[in-house]
Amino acid sequence: MNASNMNALNTNEQNVQNPAHNKLFAVLASATVVVVLALLSAFVWPGWALNHETVATKSNVAMPKTPSIQAKPLPASSTALLKSMPDTVLDFARVDAIPSANWTESSPLEEYSVKYSTGQANSEVSVTVAQWSNRDSANKQYETLVDGLKGSDVASGKIQVDGKTVGSYVLRTAENDKTQASALWQNDTAVFEITGPKQAVERFYHNFPM
Repeated sequence: MNASNMNALNTNEQNVQNPAHNKLFAVLASATVVVVLALLSAFVWPGWALNHETVATKSNVAMPKTPSIQAKPLPASSTALLKSMPDTVLDFARVDAIPSANWTESSPLEEYSVKYSTGQANSEVSVTVAQWSNRDSANKQYETLVDGLKGSDVASGKIQVDGKTVGSYVLRTAENDKTQASALWQNDTAVFEITGPKQAVERFYHNFPM
């Protein structure tokens, strides 16, 4: 084969190969663009990729609604006020109930300290409850206790029963420890105060039946 024929043959082979090479290059370039755009979207669009596992994990977490420990029975001689303290609240169970003297200066008819726990560390809350002979005396004690809570407000408002206001409530973090909190409320002639870890107090008081 002479040189001119060889050159012609090479030229024809190049012409045949070039379209295939061009198509392959176009496919690879398109795939690269898609990958780059996907990576960019994962970091630019909030919640598309980086937060996906976190959101899925959070949605699958459910707090227990029943206790894993037994409630401590109340004494047979318990008064109506003490008997009104529930055995359980969500996964909290009563672990102790004793007479209290925290508010004796305001002369309540009766006063108790009732403790609840889930059985886990940092889950215990303490409930102080007392009752007075009239609503005004209970309200006076409530106001005194509110004045003594120096932390930051988390929630506050009025307590209504059948459309009638029967008291008030406030939830505050501890002044020197934001992980601790107190929930305080008056319901007619009774006053309640719940203290403990903030998350435990919030869960507990939202579901406390009184």
